[in-house]
Amino acid sequence: MPPSLVRRPADEERLRAALGRMPIVLLTGPRQAGKSTLARVVVEPAASNLFDLEDPRDLARMGEPTLSLPGLSGTVIIDEAQRRKDLFPVLRVLADEQPEPGRFLVLGSASPGLVGLASESLAGRVALIELGGLRVSDLGAAEMDRLWLRGGFPRSALAGDEHASAAWRDDFIATFLERDLANLGFRLPAATLRRFWTMLAHYHAQTWNGAELSRALGVSESTVRRYLDALSDALVVRQLQPWFANISKRQVRAPKVYIRDSGLLHRLLGVASRDELLGHPKVGASWEGFVIEQILQMDIGAPWFWATHAGAEIDLVTMVDGTRVGIEVKRTDQPRLTPSIRHALDDLDLERLVVVHAGPTSFQLADRVVAVNAAAFLVEGLPAALRAV
Repeated sequence: MPPSLVRRPADEERLRAALGRMPIVLLTGPRQAGKSTLARVVVEPAASNLFDLEDPRDLARMGEPTLSLPGLSGTVIIDEAQRRKDLFPVLRVLADEQPEPGRFLVLGSASPGLVGLASESLAGRVALIELGGLRVSDLGAAEMDRLWLRGGFPRSALAGDEHASAAWRDDFIATFLERDLANLGFRLPAATLRRFWTMLAHYHAQTWNGAELSRALGVSESTVRRYLDALSDALVVRQLQPWFANISKRQVRAPKVYIRDSGLLHRLLGVASRDELLGHPKVGASWEGFVIEQILQMDIGAPWFWATHAGAEIDLVTMVDGTRVGIEVKRTDQPRLTPSIRHALDDLDLERLVVVHAGPTSFQLADRVVAVNAAAFLVEGLPAALRAV
């Protein structure tokens, strides 16, 4: 199936809602995640209203945005906006113009700060949306294992066979390191950064240990931290920050690190097939990261994780409709009430906790705790699971 034919209803609705309430919408996500396709599906702009700043002709048209943007009707799409980090001051003025304020959809392949948003105060004028890979809800529950193996980039997930999918991901990694990072302003040695990214894959779903990685690479801790932040700003690595509770126990204060896309993780680990994945030592961590990344594409509050130095841990802590909720991800078909879950319920005062597991059924595990089948959960969403608690 060609990537352009896959509809993404949840993301389309998010984007339409944002465009309906704000004059400026910033849609970010890694390269090749499908931002441009989603924008065209939702907006269907006139040719004069579309600026792709990777196209030299459009970059030239945008040479003087105060001259090229005023007067355009409808929604203006500006793609790869990180190439013009001075755009937002102009957009702020145009968004406030009367009687015909502008409406702009800005696409960027990096964090909002790198795209240029950090330099301008746009409170009340801009909505931020981050687009990840394809969701299980886009392809259906039956495709979850394929999406886990291949990752969510459309051209990888929908490739004709496993060889073509793996080849696409290998090309993506090479191009990303050799060209895309430099275009984002990171002047880092591609070979060294590849070694770091590969090593980071072996720490996937673990708390950050800069000292250990710096020794392995033979560079300073500040240097490996700079590498980590570069990959995070380019939206291919996630740093999940810790939640701190007012308790006497010593709590983990370093972030947990994930390779955002499971398909890229598998190529960095040298995994080419489902059989190799199921036999790999990181299979559990890979599945955890895949499910967590899918959950983070749902409309939930700010995500955290929680852990103590004594070993208690919950994969996600978030707020839903004003209530504190925990989510634990387990690749097992026999989920159980663990000491970590008991400690989290008491120490964090969780009102509800969801255990997402690989088994076929969903059921009540304990008071305030429900175990849910992962495929059904990722299709139906968190609210449906919470109603069962």
